[in-house]
Amino acid sequence: MKPELTIQLMDTHAGGDVSRIVTGGIDALPGNSVRAQMEYLRDHADGLRKLLLEEPYGIPEMSVDLLVPPSDPHAAAGYIIMEVMGYPIYSGSNTICTATAVLEAGIVPKKEGKQSFLLESPAGLVRIDALVENGVVEAITCEGLPSYIHTYRATIEVPSLGSVTYSVAYSGGFYALVDAESLGFELLLSEERKLADTAYAIVEAIQAERGFSHYTLGDVGPLPFLHFMGPVHQIAEGYYRSRSATYVHPGVICRSTTGTGTSARLALMNYEGRIRSGDKLETISLRETGFIGEFSGLGQVGGYQVVKNNIIGRGYVLARSDIVVNCDDLMVDCDGLRHILTSRW
Repeated sequence: MKPELTIQLMDTHAGGDVSRIVTGGIDALPGNSVRAQMEYLRDHADGLRKLLLEEPYGIPEMSVDLLVPPSDPHAAAGYIIMEVMGYPIYSGSNTICTATAVLEAGIVPKKEGKQSFLLESPAGLVRIDALVENGVVEAITCEGLPSYIHTYRATIEVPSLGSVTYSVAYSGGFYALVDAESLGFELLLSEERKLADTAYAIVEAIQAERGFSHYTLGDVGPLPFLHFMGPVHQIAEGYYRSRSATYVHPGVICRSTTGTGTSARLALMNYEGRIRSGDKLETISLRETGFIGEFSGLGQVGGYQVVKNNIIGRGYVLARSDIVVNCDDLMVDCDGLRHILTSRW
């Protein structure tokens, strides 16, 4: 009799982006930090990411967050983020979903009203402020990574599009920021496929021409993200709103505007002198969902002015399930996976 290989999941979403939280079924990973565990998973066990983001178990538009032991004793849990493009060290929507999951799973006991705790991402500790009303997690506020403008208003020739103007921000990953109206987009759901094709062409052109280096992380690989920016409207004193769409290479338009995309927008608005500390920007997705980015302060690191920020959103639980991994199934590739699965007889 063969052992049954199962993975325990809590499927969640924030702003429409589904995050599959892996709560059990994976053995302890080597590494004395969440970052080191992420690197082991990336280099030696990428089969988990592929399994849960490809047929027959998933689709590339999803994300996966593996709960792991934190290295910092002050953190309630660690988490490793997996997406179609690989292993980002930070993500706002994934953090909101993970924070919701640890509350719903009882890893952090719910308390009525506002409560705070720490999670450990591959980028380091993240402060979480949760609002619980009548036992329901109504809102999650998480720290965004310090964000900055690396490149301002560069141009590139893109086949079939011509000359495209873009800026590049770092907010947990490098983002190309492009004006949607200049490319003929209103940022409506009906444009989703064309937005993906357009972003693909732009990112391919940028990747072929240049790379980007972070002031402390160094080379973090080819540019993976593009953010389409709609016009910014002032709704109230210190409160702005803009339609937005985030693209993940290759080929995925996110359901939400993404937390890191919103952080990138704050960095650009600060760079252009259009926002002050304490102001908020609400980004609205193709599906009319939104995140709120709060500009909380400025710093100076590595020759760059960095924007400190918080991201506010809400996570929803979609399902709790066990996935049965059958390595005899021709649709299932257990390479890079079998050695980290917990066997159950």
